[in-house]
Amino acid sequence: MTVTTPQTGTVVQPYRWRWIALFVILAAEVMDLLDALVTSIAAPTIQRDLGGSSSLVQWLVAGYTLAMAVGLITGGRLGDLYGRKRMFVIGALGFTAASLLCGVAMSPEMLIGSRVLQGLFGAVMLPQGLGLIKEMFPPQEMGKAFGMFGPVMTISSVGGPILAGWLVDGDFFGTGWRMIFLINLPIGLAAALAAIKYLPEYRLSNATKLDLVGVLLVSVAAFLLIFPLIQGRELDWPAWTFVSMAASAAVFALFGWYETRRANSGKDPLVTPGLFRKRAFTGGLVAGLAFFSGMIGLGLVFTLYAQVGLGYSPLKAGLTALPQAIGGVVGFGLAMSGLQERLGRGLLQIGTVVMAAGAAVLGLTIHLAGTGISPWQLSPGLALVGIGMGLTMAPFFDIVLSGVEPHESGSASGTLTAVQQLGGALGSAVLGTIFFNLLRSQWSFGAAMQVTVWVEVGLLALTFALSFLMPRRARAEGIGH
Repeated sequence: MTVTTPQTGTVVQPYRWRWIALFVILAAEVMDLLDALVTSIAAPTIQRDLGGSSSLVQWLVAGYTLAMAVGLITGGRLGDLYGRKRMFVIGALGFTAASLLCGVAMSPEMLIGSRVLQGLFGAVMLPQGLGLIKEMFPPQEMGKAFGMFGPVMTISSVGGPILAGWLVDGDFFGTGWRMIFLINLPIGLAAALAAIKYLPEYRLSNATKLDLVGVLLVSVAAFLLIFPLIQGRELDWPAWTFVSMAASAAVFALFGWYETRRANSGKDPLVTPGLFRKRAFTGGLVAGLAFFSGMIGLGLVFTLYAQVGLGYSPLKAGLTALPQAIGGVVGFGLAMSGLQERLGRGLLQIGTVVMAAGAAVLGLTIHLAGTGISPWQLSPGLALVGIGMGLTMAPFFDIVLSGVEPHESGSASGTLTAVQQLGGALGSAVLGTIFFNLLRSQWSFGAAMQVTVWVEVGLLALTFALSFLMPRRARAEGIGH
């Protein structure tokens, strides 16, 4: 059965398979979420096995998220041009192959390079699923379909760190940490094969060419910023690191100028320049960069503190972080119970305050308990951090996207998601560098962790202040993300 519509494209698939197709898309989401979570838990073990400097730990997270951030800007456009089903299958197979390369890596350089490949193929795979859902489901079933993502993200966030610890400690078939990547092989192959059979094909009839120059400029700008932040510490901050960061700002400015010129000449830009003239959207982008930088950076540093500073095993470190994951589920559930509709932007602000309070409790607990601290003592602060995180994230995307026009929502959604990933890379670089610098200066693990916590509190305060630039609430009709 073939259904052709000149406005939206062509769907080639019996409609009755849409729920099976949804589970294929969800399997891809699980792979991405687990790979974003499990690497932090396994990082100290990976470093002991492969060697390499402490920057390896930062690059394991930053390499993946940076590649994902850059790739996501163009990933959705590739589906428009060449077909969503085709690009989903290519992304799933590429992600699986990159996971295999991670699993057999014999050097830090090979592992980091494979992580970058994972991020790039993940950025090709993930946007296609969201686009296909909008094509497969009628409006009355759309909410139910997107609602499936909530439980999947919840289960992944709760189970991911525990799964990583269990796989590393279990040393199945003598693979050790490698199993956290090799487990993707059956999932990825099954998702690709099922996608070939069950996913509908869809392509925009009026899709335009890729803005390859824009892709190159934004990639170079992001790399010029992240690379010196991670490597500068080990090299005692030579002059070129500061030149590189200054050059990053210049290339970002060049990117903005090029996109404006491209839009004015009637060509389709990578990012709609008019978005950055909207105070609400720009404020939301900066707030998101601050929020996600702190959230991801704190998670990485806490894992290092638990395993290297307190001597916890990977499984124990994963279980120690469980209260934060459960707190996130609670916070998200509270938001979905009606608070998001009633409070709008206020819920996001309450969430940042709760999260900052939890971080402060965590820092104070570490200060008072010292080296004899137990997972139970860490639980209250971590739980509060998780609850605040859930309350903040639930309304964030809808509130920020309410500041843009409907015809700009596609570009705005892609840009906001890319900034989320860029924040992860930046947080791993900045907070990780602060933590390692303090250790290098003979600070204790506990003291270095406390400083990192207070940096996170400062980033949450910045998020809170910038939130006043955002709309008070999402539009009644909502804009998907």
